[in-house]
Amino acid sequence: MHRVRTSLLIFLAALTLPAAGEEISLKDGTKIVGHMTAVTADKIEVETSYGKMQLKRSDIVGISFPENAGPGKTASEPAAAKVEAQKVDESLTNAQYINRTGKFTLTVPSDWSIAPDLRRSSDTLAALNSRDKMQYLMVIQEDYPGSLESYKEVTMLNARRNLANFEELAQSSATIDGKGALLVFYRGNLEKGSNLPVEFVSAIIQAGKTYTKVTVWCVEPLFHDLQPTFEKMLSSYRSTAGQTTAAASRP
Repeated sequence: MHRVRTSLLIFLAALTLPAAGEEISLKDGTKIVGHMTAVTADKIEVETSYGKMQLKRSDIVGISFPENAGPGKTASEPAAAKVEAQKVDESLTNAQYINRTGKFTLTVPSDWSIAPDLRRSSDTLAALNSRDKMQYLMVIQEDYPGSLESYKEVTMLNARRNLANFEELAQSSATIDGKGALLVFYRGNLEKGSNLPVEFVSAIIQAGKTYTKVTVWCVEPLFHDLQPTFEKMLSSYRSTAGQTTAAASRP
């Protein structure tokens, strides 16, 4: 059991990486860095520092994600050069989680707890886990210039990079907190650790150009039984932007 917990914790470091600028390698050796803003059956639109470009998917040989590399930094630089996780004003009382920094609330099972040490990037606003540390929830919030569907594609590419035997299982449209959202189910094996099979469901919620991604996951054999609880947790997300502190604190 300890080995399972350790492997899941190791995976958190990969999961918390935001959708940084993608590096797209073409057949002719060209490398393009930018954000994908649209994905179709045969083309990908990329926003670069020189403007938008449309690339044929047949010309692309690979897409990688430099891990939070900023101006003057490269993906090979040590972790100390990366942006540190921000301090978050949060609380959890009687299953009601309140995040005052990100201005949202969630309802989680009563035996869950906040796990601040699991936040690994400035875009990660919340990390929680079950008492046995076999189930996890993470909230990432970031600005992205593209559509809901293209943000989902970037999310899946990032998951594919970090999981062996990655498989996207299903997706469906949803309305969460009165906003358009996607529910995406996927699974894969942890390449670090003991190659455990893990299954995930992410709710991607769009508010203008700000995207909130709430992801819940556990080892795959447990997922089927926990899926109703996971979906209830995702649908409980509520933005408190514009509310008073007292109003946001009420369940």
